[in-house]
Amino acid sequence: MALIKRLGFFLVGLSIGIMFLTFFLRKKTEQSGFDFCYLPNCRTLKNIRSKPMSNSGEIQRMLANKELDSLDIVRLLNDGDVDFGRSDTETEPCKTYYIEGWVKEKEAILKVTDCLEDAVLEEFVVK
Repeated sequence: MALIKRLGFFLVGLSIGIMFLTFFLRKKTEQSGFDFCYLPNCRTLKNIRSKPMSNSGEIQRMLANKELDSLDIVRLLNDGDVDFGRSDTETEPCKTYYIEGWVKEKEAILKVTDCLEDAVLEEFVVK
C-alpha cells in the first residue's frame, strides 16, 4: 500500500475520532457544567472564580452608587481576557491580573489580586 494511501486512511480515522470525542465531551460538559481549560486565559479566570472574593473600598463604593453592577463583574470574570503583559504573575504570595472585556458596550478593565486563599477585586475602570 502506498504511503499516500496509508496517510489518507490515517487522517480519515483521526478526523472521525476527533469529531466523536468532540461530540461526546461537549455533551458531557453541558450536562455537568465541567469546563476543559487548557489555555492560560481560561485557567486563570477559572482559578479566580473558584476562590472566595472580596471587594476593595473603591469597588464597594461603585457598587453602592450603582456605577457598577455585580453582573458586570461576573461577566468579566467569565468572558474577559487576561492581559498577561500588564499582569504581575511572578510575585508571591499574591499575583495581580488585569482582565479586559466589554461592559455596556464600553471597554472595561478589572484589576484582581489573586492570593492563595482568596481573590480581591481591586479596581474597575471603564474607558
